[in-house]
Amino acid sequence: MTNPDHTVPAIRVGQGFDIHPFSNDPTRPMVLGGVTFVDASPGLAGHSDADVIAHAVTDAVLGAAGLGDIGSYFPDTDPALAGADSIELLRSAAASVRDAGWVPQNADCSVVLDAPKLAPHRNDMQQRLSDALGAPVTVKGKRPEGIGALGRHEGIACWATALVIKSTGESNG
Repeated sequence: MTNPDHTVPAIRVGQGFDIHPFSNDPTRPMVLGGVTFVDASPGLAGHSDADVIAHAVTDAVLGAAGLGDIGSYFPDTDPALAGADSIELLRSAAASVRDAGWVPQNADCSVVLDAPKLAPHRNDMQQRLSDALGAPVTVKGKRPEGIGALGRHEGIACWATALVIKSTGESNG
C-alpha cells in the first residue's frame, strides 16, 4: 500500500540480527548483553567485544528509525573500534535515533545458544541494555536443539525487534 501524502508513520518497528562464532582464543571473554560471563570460555570472535545481543538491538533500533545498520555506524574495518564495548555502541546508536526525531520504546531479543546459561544473568543484561537504549529491553534464551551450526556449538545468534515512535518534541519527564 502506498502512502499518498508521504507522511512518516508515527510508530516504526525494526528487526536486528547478529551471529558470531566462538573464538579460537581461550582467553577471550564472553560478553552478552553487556555482561562478562566469567564462567564461560571462550568468548565470541569479532572486531569489537562481539556482544551479539547488543549488536542485534543496535541493528533493530537503527532500522526502526530508518538509519541503516550497525556496520554503517561502526564498521568492523575501523581500527578505533577494535575491542569496543558494544553497550557503548548501542548507547551511541540510541542517541543517533533520538537526534533523528525518534524515541525508542522497547526492544525484545531472542538469543539462540546452548551455553552459557542466560537465566542467572538475565536481569543484569536487561538492565544494562535498557540503560544504554533508554527503553526497556527483554532477553530470552532459546536452545538450538542440535540443529545447524548453533546446534553444533559453533557460535551464538540473536534476533531483536525494536519499537520507536516519532518524537513530539515534548519532554517525557
